[in-house]
Amino acid sequence: MDKKLFGLLIALMTLALLGIIFVQWYWISNSYKSKESQFVTTVHQVLLDTADEIELREAEKYFELYNDLLKESENPESITFSELIYRIGNGKGNDAHLFSDGILEEDFKLSSSFLDTDVDSILFKKITTKKIKTRVTKGIDGVKNKIAKTETFSRLKPYERARFENAFSNISAKIPIHRRVTANDIKSIIKDELALRGINSDFQFAVYSNDLATKVRTQRFDLNPETTFKVSLFENEDLNVGYQLYVNFYEQEKDIFGSLIGMTILSLLFTGVIFVAFYSALSQLFKQRQISQIKNDFINNMTHEFKTPIATINLALDAINNPKVKASEEFTSKYLRMIRDENQRMHEQVENVLRISKLDKNELDLPKERYDLHDLIEDSISHIELIVEDRGGYINSHLGALQTNILVNESHMTNVIVNILDNAVKYSEDAPKIDIYTENVNNFVVLKIRDQGMGMSKSAVKKIFEKFYRVPTGDIHNVKGHGLGLSYVKRILDDHDAQVSVESDQGKGSTFIIKLHLIS
Repeated sequence: MDKKLFGLLIALMTLALLGIIFVQWYWISNSYKSKESQFVTTVHQVLLDTADEIELREAEKYFELYNDLLKESENPESITFSELIYRIGNGKGNDAHLFSDGILEEDFKLSSSFLDTDVDSILFKKITTKKIKTRVTKGIDGVKNKIAKTETFSRLKPYERARFENAFSNISAKIPIHRRVTANDIKSIIKDELALRGINSDFQFAVYSNDLATKVRTQRFDLNPETTFKVSLFENEDLNVGYQLYVNFYEQEKDIFGSLIGMTILSLLFTGVIFVAFYSALSQLFKQRQISQIKNDFINNMTHEFKTPIATINLALDAINNPKVKASEEFTSKYLRMIRDENQRMHEQVENVLRISKLDKNELDLPKERYDLHDLIEDSISHIELIVEDRGGYINSHLGALQTNILVNESHMTNVIVNILDNAVKYSEDAPKIDIYTENVNNFVVLKIRDQGMGMSKSAVKKIFEKFYRVPTGDIHNVKGHGLGLSYVKRILDDHDAQVSVESDQGKGSTFIIKLHLIS
């Protein structure tokens, strides 16, 4: 994939993910603000209804007492009767209707003991309406009239109540607040009002008078402007007195967020799924791009590895066809041996690739037998020793382990050690300097192969055992290979239940550490 197109695709995917996250955050933020506003509006309405209910209960309580006292009172202080009489005819001169509407006002002096005030007595009016309907019908003889009369009496309770409440508000203003309402009453009313609106929130409250707390309050109330709501209580505009009911919702934010928790969790969950999918897709894109690059490097390296032996074989065949060379048995043998060696070299390259393929498919059969690790090391050194000496280097053995019997596949374990030694030679810019150590640690024998080559970065160390991975060296062809050697090492050691790790400092060299189980 083109680098610019790849970068654009990543940028668009990232922008889309950030857009989704922003929209989710914006939705949650707006929902929270909306719920908060709704909560505040609802609580204000609750407090208004609570104040009305408290005042209504008090008025009803004393109005019933007042009503009972009126019923028991027989002698009013004064009586006033007002009457309005009017006549309505039917227009034919036969029938007529007379109406009488009267209002009876009786003034009573009632004891104020039921109000718990210092006033001895209070004047109240009892108002009764009297309605008389008279129907006058002429007789058949035209002389004697027939008269039908209907009388009705009724108390004007709504009017009386309005007058009572108006008078009572001025009188009750002198009653201490703790006698007018209790903390339990306020708590019960607030709870009921909140429940009607679907709010189940803990609250504390207090009644204040002129910014001073009264006895009517809960124990844990604290006046916090951020979470406290206020409403007027028993307000009297005539006397300019009243109280303030403060209610504090300590868990306001928790309650608001609690109403959004379900949708918020689902939103975050789906956002998380999108993020995981995005991350997975991004990882796959990078991985596929990396595989594509590795594949190209592998093809280039394999081509390079085969190009030289093929060219050598072609030259050797051309030389054999030369009549002068045919005449010399020595030259013919030399070129045939060269062809055989180069053919063997290509065969080994193909075998390495096939071996890794079999390992991937778990088709490689690894029969294991008892071997001495030191013997395997010496055998491995013999494969690489001449190359090291030719480059003016050395391989020193420091075999300090006393117990070295292990259960391994001889061929593959030898290949493991040879591969590591071969890498030590390849990645040494100067003369290869290799030291091999063994030691016993508990029930293990530890093999360390240390070189003084170019070393690796920390990022390279993490990828060193990945298939086809090769440590960058500037020119891709200056170190021969195809990135399969250490992948093969890791797979073989995994099959032997062994551990392998690398310690490396760039410019100072690397140490490969292999930990193998001992057998008795």
